Amino acid sequence: MRISIPTLAGALLCAGFCATATAADISSCVQSLRGKAVAAGIGASTFDTHVAGVVADPSLLELLNRQPEFTTPIWDYMAGLVDQERVDDGRAMLRTHADTLARVEAAYGVDPATVVAVWGVESDYGKVFGKRPLLTSLTTLSCMGRRQSFFRGELLETLRIVQGGDVAADKLVGSWAGAFGHTQFMPSTYRRIAVDFDGDGRRDLVDSIPDALASTANYLKRSGWRSGQPWGYEVRLPEGFDTAVSGRTSRRPLSYWTGRGVSRIDGQAFAPAAGTAAALLLPAGRSGPAFLVFKNFDAIYSYNAAESYALAIAHLSDRLRGQGGLVASWPTEDPGLSRAERRELQTLLLARGHDIG
Repeated sequence: MRISIPTLAGALLCAGFCATATAADISSCVQSLRGKAVAAGIGASTFDTHVAGVVADPSLLELLNRQPEFTTPIWDYMAGLVDQERVDDGRAMLRTHADTLARVEAAYGVDPATVVAVWGVESDYGKVFGKRPLLTSLTTLSCMGRRQSFFRGELLETLRIVQGGDVAADKLVGSWAGAFGHTQFMPSTYRRIAVDFDGDGRRDLVDSIPDALASTANYLKRSGWRSGQPWGYEVRLPEGFDTAVSGRTSRRPLSYWTGRGVSRIDGQAFAPAAGTAAALLLPAGRSGPAFLVFKNFDAIYSYNAAESYALAIAHLSDRLRGQGGLVASWPTEDPGLSRAERRELQTLLLARGHDIG
């Protein structure tokens, strides 16, 4: 059921705790938002046109604690995001947009494979932007549930985008949390980072692939990306290695790790200098794949603060460069299905008369 914000009544289930929101509460919230918007330079008519009549979506509240990068086993998460279909499509995008990507790399120092990997994970190369109108999501989350202050800021930034004419309100459709466009920027990130790379006078991450790819590279550059350096490597640990020293924030010189027998799993030499800071990741524990990661991994991680997310992008970027899959196996007898395998399974179930929702 969807309920108009000015007339919302009754108790709503809030993510993480129970709370109630009466019609008066919501009406007061919207009026408060209007005052903040006008004070921030957003026209009253802009607010009234795009927010006052918004229909709230209480179903958003239960999504606050259900982000798949935090709740899905990493082998399932990686299998769905780094499959042969996404690799093949990504390589096609590298060819199609080679000229743009070369200019992006010259401007921001981020290689094409990394930029395209972000694009692939975030929207499947522009195929999946999300289905939720940003103004509905952000207005709802500004008045209900936890993190209201955060979402109010994002709502104001969305109204600035609309008022500035860069992206029309009806084009601002994305994730439940408000991310939008080819590479799924939050509105506040858009304000700080987005660039007009195609020179049309607008920073358009929805209809301009050059703007989206350049903005992504700009984000990584500002997050500390080091041009020409690797994100990290899959590594092999010696028998008896003390895994207590692992962890993304437990950084030590590369020489520390090599001195204790850590080596690249492909047998190649490490490219960075011996003094380069590196951290050991064991996303599935001692019995799963191990990775030694550098500063560029942190730049990817900053895009969406989840190690499984950053590993998916990093590994996809390697696959786009022509490298193979992970060597070590995940510690499970069910390592996850690719999207093609999932579709095949759904087809079989439907053929046998099962209701798959």
